[in-house]
Amino acid sequence: MKIFRVFAIAVATILLLNGFWSGKSVEQLRKERLDSSAKTLQLLYKYAPNTREMISSAYGYATFSSLGVNVVFFAAGGGKGLAHNNMTGQNIYMDMGTAGIGLGLGVKDFRVIFIFANKKVFDYFIQHGWQANIQADAAAKYKKKGSALNGALSVMPGVRLYTLTKDGLALQATINGTKYWRDSDLN
Repeated sequence: MKIFRVFAIAVATILLLNGFWSGKSVEQLRKERLDSSAKTLQLLYKYAPNTREMISSAYGYATFSSLGVNVVFFAAGGGKGLAHNNMTGQNIYMDMGTAGIGLGLGVKDFRVIFIFANKKVFDYFIQHGWQANIQADAAAKYKKKGSALNGALSVMPGVRLYTLTKDGLALQATINGTKYWRDSDLN
């Protein structure tokens, strides 16, 4: 029961830090997401310069800022971001939530970047947005000190996924399910 209480507090903290009750205008929230997306892309280009060309020639991409918490056997996280259609220039503002089970302990501030090769996979992501994965990672990073194991995966034909740890201390091996969905307040 104590573990469940800690898990519930972690989820509540994620929602609060995620801007769930921010009181900001729609335009302010959209601008924050655009700025966060630009910073996420710059971070990606710094560590994987070849992705600049991949993103500019892709059908679209999505960027998310996420905070994850792992407490013994439970993992939870939340984030916000946007999907950008390179063909039309349209931004689709999105949210994400993740939950999982596994062994671990820690808190991690990380970024997720999807690159979509074609309309079919982009539209599927916008409409369905599910992702399930098995994850094992180690992160010990604060500002510019420390390191994290990050990487790129081809999650399905036509979709590449990059994860970058910004700050955090975590050691975990989990099975997660992540749901991405349109933010009804910002679209």
